[in-house]
Amino acid sequence: MSGRLVLGGAPLGQPGDVGPRLRTAMATADVLAVEDTRRLHRLAADLEVTFTGRVVTFHESVERSRLPGLMDALTSGATVLLLTDAGMPSVSDPGYTLVRAAIDAGIEVTSVPGPSAVTTALAVSGLPVDRFCFEGFLPRRSGERRTRFSGLSDERRTMVFFESPHRLADALTDAAAVLGEDRQAAVCRELTKTHEEIRRGSLAELAAWAADGVKGEITLVVAGAPERAVTLTPEELAAEVAAEEASGATRKDAIRAVVERTGLPRRTVYDAVVAAKTP
Repeated sequence: MSGRLVLGGAPLGQPGDVGPRLRTAMATADVLAVEDTRRLHRLAADLEVTFTGRVVTFHESVERSRLPGLMDALTSGATVLLLTDAGMPSVSDPGYTLVRAAIDAGIEVTSVPGPSAVTTALAVSGLPVDRFCFEGFLPRRSGERRTRFSGLSDERRTMVFFESPHRLADALTDAAAVLGEDRQAAVCRELTKTHEEIRRGSLAELAAWAADGVKGEITLVVAGAPERAVTLTPEELAAEVAAEEASGATRKDAIRAVVERTGLPRRTVYDAVVAAKTP
């Protein structure tokens, strides 16, 4: 009988943010795969939990080498609890390779949900959260960062990034240069911890603030691109759809692509296509 892989949501800073289910999972797991054993012992002390399971380190540099042993435990019937330093495993943290391997082997994968820096930062940012995308960590080099931002320049959804404190000022400067100095954003520092700080403002204002140096865990939230007025004629809209179809898209997918690109109602694009077909 196969075991079960449990993904545990660890607190971002405050141990009291986790519920009794994580305490139970820690106390009863056969194997605890953790990013940092010191943090595990600290968290267990804070939660007043005694665990008896075997502890295995599972961080970026050993993730693949630990995979066979953890899979052996799972296929032998063990319950494996995966804990990262903070937040949910596999979200820009170790865990994806183990989750994928367990799923492929037909092993049950479940979670004890908990805090997430992504959704916490979104909630307090003051920016629209009805639609958003998570972009993970930004590239280390300025040129690569600017290329990433350039690819997101037309992204209408609110964007969330992780960034290291010593690269934050440069990242904000690059974002302002590519996305515009007035684009609104929020820097969320040390979420839920004693020195939590939320800075809101334009990218240019935040870059100037960060230039003096910032410490702690950083989550950056950036507003999506503003809606642009589209002045295409019906003939131009029909031509856009025809170009999509010529590249292999179906009529339905072609219309959807033009709607997403222009922000116009689907009926407007559809009517333009019908009008172009009418002699």
